[in-house]
Amino acid sequence: MKKWFIILFLLISLQGMAQEKIAITEDDYNNSKIEMADVMRSEGKIYVLVGVIGIVFAGILVYIIATDRKVSRLEKLLKEEK
Repeated sequence: MKKWFIILFLLISLQGMAQEKIAITEDDYNNSKIEMADVMRSEGKIYVLVGVIGIVFAGILVYIIATDRKVSRLEKLLKEEK
């Protein structure tokens, strides 16, 4: 029964769309201005965004390094036991 519900939900989800399709015009290809970035840069918020992204990446990096050290220590203990 559970398998049938999963199949049903998968079939229903195939019909859903995240957004409507919009035709691409010639103006879209010629547009070189990014309004959001210009507004954020003019208000000084772009630096906050870059700082937050940097902090998140640094946190991920510290977590990966700490996990690697723990795994290396466990591998060393396993080698010593054998």
